[in-house]
Amino acid sequence: MKALSDQLSPVLTSFLAASHGVDVTDFEFQQTRKEFDGDITLVVFSLLRSIKANPVALGGEIGAHLVDQVAWVTDFNVVKGFLNVSIADDFYVGQLNTIAASTNYGHLAADPAKGVALVEYSSPNTNKPLHLGHIRNNLLGYSVANIIAASGQEVVKTQIINDRGIHICKSMVAWQKFGEGTTPASEGIKGDKFVGNYYVRFDQEYKKEIAVLVAKGKTEDEAKANAPLFLAAQAMLRDWEAGVPAIVDLWKTMNDWVYSGFDVTYANLGVSFDSLYYESETYLLGKTLIEEGLQKNIFFTKKDGSVWIDLTDDGLDEKLLLRSDGTAVYMTQDLGTALQRFKDNPSMQGMVYTVGNEQDYHFKVLFLVLQKLGFSWAHSLHHLSYGMVDLPQGKMKSREGTVVDADDLMVEMSQTAASIAEELGKLEGMSAEDKKALYHTIGLGALKYFILKVDPKKRILFDPESSVDFAGNTGPFIQYTYARIQSILRKAEHIELSAIVLDTIEEKEKEIIKHLMDYPALIQQAAAQHSPALVANYSYDLVKLFNSFYQNISILGEEDTSRKNFRVVLAHQVAKILKQSTGLLGIAVPEQM
Repeated sequence: MKALSDQLSPVLTSFLAASHGVDVTDFEFQQTRKEFDGDITLVVFSLLRSIKANPVALGGEIGAHLVDQVAWVTDFNVVKGFLNVSIADDFYVGQLNTIAASTNYGHLAADPAKGVALVEYSSPNTNKPLHLGHIRNNLLGYSVANIIAASGQEVVKTQIINDRGIHICKSMVAWQKFGEGTTPASEGIKGDKFVGNYYVRFDQEYKKEIAVLVAKGKTEDEAKANAPLFLAAQAMLRDWEAGVPAIVDLWKTMNDWVYSGFDVTYANLGVSFDSLYYESETYLLGKTLIEEGLQKNIFFTKKDGSVWIDLTDDGLDEKLLLRSDGTAVYMTQDLGTALQRFKDNPSMQGMVYTVGNEQDYHFKVLFLVLQKLGFSWAHSLHHLSYGMVDLPQGKMKSREGTVVDADDLMVEMSQTAASIAEELGKLEGMSAEDKKALYHTIGLGALKYFILKVDPKKRILFDPESSVDFAGNTGPFIQYTYARIQSILRKAEHIELSAIVLDTIEEKEKEIIKHLMDYPALIQQAAAQHSPALVANYSYDLVKLFNSFYQNISILGEEDTSRKNFRVVLAHQVAKILKQSTGLLGIAVPEQM
């Protein structure tokens, strides 16, 4: 199904080539202003770059041709340089019938010619539980993967688990020193939270050691570098890379605790992955790449033995790739992970890294280094850079324990949804179990929509309570509209949901069909821009159009059978597209609210 503008464009291209000898394929269309007759407006002014003509005369010429050659164009009028085109009502009825006949309208099957797109998201550190910032990351990545898949490209959802490094060793050192043999099971705590508590404990004790050293006359920088806990973490990192059995065993045990906790959070959040990579494995491949880069003189070694790349000619600076003691940095593992993913997916035609904008510079360097190493696929890598999530009390800090825990937030969202839903009092007859599931669906829908409706590049000030509002631009408002339509459809079971023939329809019905016609193009645009916000706001606009229609036009109370059938079919298709569009966002829609 093509949008109205897409159906008119080829006709205009052929006409202008025959009548004016110009090749124009890009046309500017707008919605016709309410004070003028018409369904769609062609901006004639934009054609004057190619055609020397009076815009009013050219608009009249084009309008007359459309009326003569396109059966469903009924009339036109020209206002200055704007051609307003009127479309027959039965054209829209036919479009609705076509939409109704499609089982997955607007979503395309994977085209092998497009290759595979990888989308990386989550990519947590195994020293702490997932928090609100991780939620935005997961929701963005998962939704972008869904949207790209709907646009007709095979997608692999992936993540790199940052399971090694100094931050991991900090949790390990703290547990060794203060854990006294406790485990998540013995303490009744999820494994990721248990390990995260020791990451916070490390920071608390580390600050105490720094204060002692400063009191003894050390500078703060000297104190930070020589605090016993920090030296122990550095030594543990060296032992881990050297493969010391006791350290490796402890590392495996604590990481397993964390993984089990992550799995619970991902399941509750409704996200999943097709492949997992571990920094503990890919950093070795990264080291191999660095050796190759040294041999090709792409990288260089400093006097202390550290390895760098000089990117000053590219407008950047020198970048560390390997420490002087031979231990890897983030860039090391990211190089190795990128290569391993390409080896695992040789038809890869692009990869999206979902990472906060604090890492903008890192990804500029990563992509440039891979290009200098000669990998052609490096030119199709994309950093989906997103803004941070702020809270009324300020920025979150994991090591200080001032984060909003992802699990706790999801519970809070469900509780908020429960209190609001109970106040509305529309859940008569539902069992306690069904209500609990509904509250979870509403709460998650509120959370996901609040985050995804915002352009990824913008920061978010998260307000849990306003996100669960059942009116306005919220997830629950969209879910409620879907549930309302399901109620209508249940009452209309006896009505024939077949192809409809009507010569005239209401303006509000026409507006809905126009919006439904735009859905396939919207999917392609959202995929190209990696923007779930486009899908979210499309869904909200569809809901507003339907509610305006519902409040002004009777559906089941219509006496004319054909017109009643048409309106039921229209409502059914709105619900279908809402379920598809919100599904791309990872939002479920309930049958009853």
